[in-house]
Amino acid sequence: MEPVAPVKREPRALTVTEGITVRELAEKLDIRAKDLLKTLLDRGVFASINQALDVPTATNLAEAFNGVVQVVTFEEQLVQEEKVKEERTGNEVPRAPVVTVMGHVDHGKTSLLDAIREADVAGGEAGGITQHIGAYEAHVQGKRIVFVDTPGHEAFTRMRARGAKVTDIVVLVVAADDGMMPQTEEAISHARAAGVPIIVAINKVDKPDAQVERVKRQLSEKGLMPEDWGGDTVMVEVSAKTKKNIPKLLEMILLVGDMRELKADPDVPAKGTVLESRVDKGRGPVATMIVQNGTLHVGDVFIVGAVYGKVRAMFDDRGGAIKQAGPSTPVEVLGLQGVPEAGDQFQVADEAKARHIVEYRQGKAREATLAKSSSGRLTLDQLHEQLKIGEVKELPVVVKADVQGSVEVLNEMLPKLSNDQVKLKVILANVGAVNESDVLLASTSGAVIVAFNVKPERKAAELAQRESVDIRSYTIIYELLDELQKAVAGLLAPIIKEQHLGRAEVRDTFRVKGVGTIAGCSVVEGIIRRDAEVRVIREAAVVFTGRINSLKRFKDDAKEVRQGFECGIGIANFADVKVGDSLECFTVEKIAALPPPPPPRPRAPRQESA
Repeated sequence: MEPVAPVKREPRALTVTEGITVRELAEKLDIRAKDLLKTLLDRGVFASINQALDVPTATNLAEAFNGVVQVVTFEEQLVQEEKVKEERTGNEVPRAPVVTVMGHVDHGKTSLLDAIREADVAGGEAGGITQHIGAYEAHVQGKRIVFVDTPGHEAFTRMRARGAKVTDIVVLVVAADDGMMPQTEEAISHARAAGVPIIVAINKVDKPDAQVERVKRQLSEKGLMPEDWGGDTVMVEVSAKTKKNIPKLLEMILLVGDMRELKADPDVPAKGTVLESRVDKGRGPVATMIVQNGTLHVGDVFIVGAVYGKVRAMFDDRGGAIKQAGPSTPVEVLGLQGVPEAGDQFQVADEAKARHIVEYRQGKAREATLAKSSSGRLTLDQLHEQLKIGEVKELPVVVKADVQGSVEVLNEMLPKLSNDQVKLKVILANVGAVNESDVLLASTSGAVIVAFNVKPERKAAELAQRESVDIRSYTIIYELLDELQKAVAGLLAPIIKEQHLGRAEVRDTFRVKGVGTIAGCSVVEGIIRRDAEVRVIREAAVVFTGRINSLKRFKDDAKEVRQGFECGIGIANFADVKVGDSLECFTVEKIAALPPPPPPRPRAPRQESA
């Protein structure tokens, strides 16, 4: 198509955002909308006056009418408008510092937070490591401090980086008995990249093998010189176990925060960052967000990435309902139309404009999803066998996890496990239990389903069995990455096959002296056996996996109870059974993996004829 000659007009500066309509572009250029429509028609594009344009088309069109275009996102445009309002109000007030706790896995970050807020988070994490991101408030000397706890495992580098983006101060936790580790260095890099001050908390100083001076020397080699050595880095020797020097650490945080003169305007429309998001059964999409400027009210309309939301309810870090949240406040928000990406910026906006932008972005996302190609069906075990005979394969993967942060990490990490023989390709990654549509997608595209901290719905599990779709469940991320890495390397360990026996619904619970909590259940499917493995499922998420240690019919012990009957079930080392939980009974069988193929026999050299 021949380009249209530019109209002789004075140059006109304008900003263009994604999804700008023909009408809006015409108003910015101060021309008639029908002139733009005619230009589009000359280029073979049929459009209406309310048609949303992508940025390249809008830019090209504006330049044809001598427009000097500056491209900004919708959020950037709102921020620019907000700055004008801030200058008008001039109502900036001091705000609480947002502190990110970073450091190597198992150096005591969450335990340190527990000592500060007197709660036990570490006990509820699989493997004793933090796998999600959380924000908590602490009140010290009448002032607030907001803590963001980021996971320490190396797979969560992106989540730690996101924590550094919203933070004002980084508390770097280093174990006195362990010293500098790879993720300690990563945390220092993230903090420096974000341009925020670092306070070092040397933890576990109560241990007999603690070497505080060694830790200080290692940190000084990385450019963090302690104050008592003549440097400018605040270092506090603490113990999360004995609570030694915890008040001193909080004082130092407040002091560094005061020196930074942190301010925000509570009277402007709220903006901030999504720390985590998930789907909660009964409440829908839930996002943990931190308000960075302005005040968020119940009823506010906001846009976050490709998701539109209207605040239906807000809860503080301890679960209490609140009506508004000012600057530096972590909140859990209900009322989103979908699950936003963790790390996205949210911005309160006009409802009609927010809906328009979200519809445009969702349309683009659907187009990108439809563009993804699919290939033949494959399980990890078949992949193992095909690698042995030298076939090169692409392995599509469907990722399901309990929260958006885990989805994001797996979406980034899995393709990196690819090698010369196998290419891992994530075709779908979102939050929630594995459902029938996930299984159908995996069936048609030949994908393996990776379920992290979630279980398949009953109908989805049955469909997967019929369709021969491989569903792998994990609760600890490095086990997941390790198994997939071995699979693509052709070194898969013995196959663990799980046989589903039956399922019971908890109708009531009883406390029995000397025994513990007994779940009064009705067997709704299959058979429940004593001494079998059991999985406790609550709102589609696995809360515990263990063994059945007692099974009774009325007052008598039973070896097994079949469908349609009621029984009392006691679970070893688990007393937190609740009415409405599902108990899945299963057995586990290990099948040895195939031995590695023998090396190819060397061929005898061919004799050359004289």
